Amino acid sequence: MEAKAKNDLSDDQKKLIYYKALNDIGNQIHAAKNIDEILISLKDNILSLFEADRITIYVVDVKKREIYSRFKGGGDTVEIRVPINNKSLSGYTAANAQITNVVNSYDSTELAMINKDLSFDSTWDKKSGYSTKQILTVPILYKKYVIGVLQLVNKKNGDRFTLDDQNSAVEMAKVLGIAFFNQNKMTKKRGKKTRFDYLLKNNLITDKELQQAITSARAQRKSVESIFLNEMKVKKTDIGQSLAEYYKCNYVPFDNNYPIPGDLLPRVKQIFLKRNLWVPLAKEDGKVKILIDDPQRLDKIDTIKSLIKAKEYEFAVGLKEDILQFLDYFYGTPPPDDEGSIDEILGKLDSDEDEDLDDGADMLTEDDSAIVQLVNKIILDGYKKNCSDIHIEPQLGKLGAEIRFRIDGACQKYQTVPYQYKRAVVSRLKIMSDLDISERRKPQDGKIQFKKFAPLDIELRVASLPTVGGEEDIVMRILAAGEPIPLEAMGMSKRDNDLILEKIATPYGIFLVVGPTGSGKTTTLHSALAHINKPETKIWTAEDPVEITQKGLRQVQVQPKIDFDFAAAMRAFLRADPDVIMVGEMRDHETVSTGIEASLTGHLVFSTLHTNSAPETITRLLDMGMDPFNFADALLGVLAQRLVRTLCKSCKEAYHPDRKEYDMLAKQYAGDFDALGFPYSEDLKLYRANGCDKCANTGYKGRTCLMEILDGTDDMKTLIQQKALMEDLRERAVKDGMTTLMQDGIRKVLLGVTDILQVRKVCIK
Repeated sequence: MEAKAKNDLSDDQKKLIYYKALNDIGNQIHAAKNIDEILISLKDNILSLFEADRITIYVVDVKKREIYSRFKGGGDTVEIRVPINNKSLSGYTAANAQITNVVNSYDSTELAMINKDLSFDSTWDKKSGYSTKQILTVPILYKKYVIGVLQLVNKKNGDRFTLDDQNSAVEMAKVLGIAFFNQNKMTKKRGKKTRFDYLLKNNLITDKELQQAITSARAQRKSVESIFLNEMKVKKTDIGQSLAEYYKCNYVPFDNNYPIPGDLLPRVKQIFLKRNLWVPLAKEDGKVKILIDDPQRLDKIDTIKSLIKAKEYEFAVGLKEDILQFLDYFYGTPPPDDEGSIDEILGKLDSDEDEDLDDGADMLTEDDSAIVQLVNKIILDGYKKNCSDIHIEPQLGKLGAEIRFRIDGACQKYQTVPYQYKRAVVSRLKIMSDLDISERRKPQDGKIQFKKFAPLDIELRVASLPTVGGEEDIVMRILAAGEPIPLEAMGMSKRDNDLILEKIATPYGIFLVVGPTGSGKTTTLHSALAHINKPETKIWTAEDPVEITQKGLRQVQVQPKIDFDFAAAMRAFLRADPDVIMVGEMRDHETVSTGIEASLTGHLVFSTLHTNSAPETITRLLDMGMDPFNFADALLGVLAQRLVRTLCKSCKEAYHPDRKEYDMLAKQYAGDFDALGFPYSEDLKLYRANGCDKCANTGYKGRTCLMEILDGTDDMKTLIQQKALMEDLRERAVKDGMTTLMQDGIRKVLLGVTDILQVRKVCIK
């Protein structure tokens, strides 16, 4: 009805309504005390007046010779910055104080008629799916100076912005120029900058909201920042950026993978740091990095310098919540059933480093309660962080012991144990592993049943290795019990999934899973066993150690120290009426030959081997002296695998790859790349790491499996009997349908599961 009534009006009446609306908008801007706030409320009216889709108001940044978006309506909230030059429409307007009015921003001929250097950057359109066509840009002037640009985008009817639109935009720009000048003058009168100018400048909050937050913070006795975060839903990164700009230093958010500065923590108490809101982060090359809530507090800085001596200091700003989280993380604030915090543990150690003491002296024994608690705390923290391995690395001389956790396949620094206690920590771990603490010249292997020492039922495989300077490294693998992963959840291609299901359903033969240590071989075998684990099937497993338990399996822990190894277990299984046998690892000729013999006498045999690829496994076994005819008859298939880090689902960033990157992927695939079904087009998207709180700002969270499966076809068996070269075996496997590790990795890159950088880290072909 409104549209019909509007159409019934004469042209003069329409113009009268149009200019009345323009005049009303101008008056409201003139009268406003806060320009940003009034623009937000007038946004819909302005867009309706010009029948436009989007509006952006830019302001000149003289120092950087750029214009930045001060206000946006109908679009994204991220700040836009444009150089003041002739390469963009808004930049051209700012540089020359000239109006532009184009009907198609993608038409290079139309742009060249304005200026030969003009072009349109379509990156944002491609990323967002929006299509920018009509653009009107008008300079915002105060006296003779350009102080900004008014930009309108996309006329609703698809035509060029009219001459009336252009004249009205000029009038509005004049009003904005005066308003911006007056507001800047008022800001200068009002006084110095505030910590939240960045938020105000980018329209993330208004002056009114700032005052409300300050009032609410006082009433609730909370920080203003916490009100922004919890009640106004302002992003933490934006608040951090605002603080960083104000204090002219870096903002550091909480990161639960940040290396713990074990050498700095004993010098200050946690309760003191919580009261004063600062925390030491790191010490490198004589420089100490401190996170503090207010880097301009001279009294706090003087206290810090008196407590922590250093050649140089670097201060970073943090939110109160971040600092408290760092303190809880660094000092290990315990849950009710924990053994105590690191603060309490290290507090029992002597924090005064006596430089005159001999490094070899027993400064603290391995049975001291503080050392016992410290070692338990390291293992508990490693388990809580889902790490696979804990590395204890004593440094030479009077340096401490570095502790690193391997999480999702990548090592991360955890903390540093002061040098006086490094040997006591190593000795304590050797005692827990039943190793000889007097033997420091040769490697030793052992296990820790951790439930003997703390209320956590996990097992750790321990290796000690002598290093230079008479030190010993300890590496512990956490063998936490777990459930098998369903085969369909392992991300296999249809061919690989169908082939595995076919092989594990056969009544006899041998199926091998190969790869380096820690590549998930045992997990894959248990997933296969779970698929065939039925009441009518008798399954025996020999493992070292038993990591995953399943109801229905009869599982045996081998013990090489009493000569009960894999070969002995296999021989025993053959007398125990098996249908399926799983052997943890085929390390020697006897185990392999027994496995082949079992597979040829009516049993299905699974096992693992340490080789790089599926074809190499065959040549390796033949080199171990296996009879090629028996081995060929027994072989069902070989699965080679690697674990690769996956992109964090919460923050991975989509992007459109250029043709060069796409062609590089096709070249590395080295096969029928088109069969994957990802042709190059404008819609093709890959993903890259970004970083967020959920992935500790790494961009990666979790791992997935890359696989290549060699099928034991008749042609393959013939080549094995002929002792063919490894390259011939690989060529035959590919002809039989095998996709290599690299090809499976590139498939998962195209699916957005990981990126090519991570794939290259774990495989070559």
